[in-house]
Amino acid sequence: MHIKQIELSGFKSYKDAAPSEPFSPRINVVVGANGSGKSNFFHAIRFVLNDAFVNMRADERQQLLHEGAGAAVPQAYVEIVFDNSDGRFPIVRLKGKSEVTNLLESAGFSRSNPYYIVQQGKAADRDRRALEFALLERDLSSNRKKLEE
Repeated sequence: MHIKQIELSGFKSYKDAAPSEPFSPRINVVVGANGSGKSNFFHAIRFVLNDAFVNMRADERQQLLHEGAGAAVPQAYVEIVFDNSDGRFPIVRLKGKSEVTNLLESAGFSRSNPYYIVQQGKAADRDRRALEFALLERDLSSNRKKLEE
């Protein structure tokens, strides 16, 4: 799996939508003159892939928005597109409401209390791993049944 393309808009030195050229699965080089946005490009990648930004204060997040000539930018986004053609990252597809319900119940959610609020950054790694394990367990069970048929 590798990064296929990145698009930035409103993020630091990138005011307008700026899609990157497609990346190679092997080696990529980012070059440019001083002040052309190379560091901000990599800052954007870290922004998406690193948990450090979850706990940023509002004023720190405001500094991520483009501040240059022209109208102010009210929002920003960074989109990273991955190429998973090697299948390294499994894609799980749930079929039907009962499968989704069973998966959520295996992760600790209850039918009797359908209301939950999980604040951003508050889901523990332990909880995420439990959900991933439940998905894997379900897939293994499904594959066993198919082999037995």
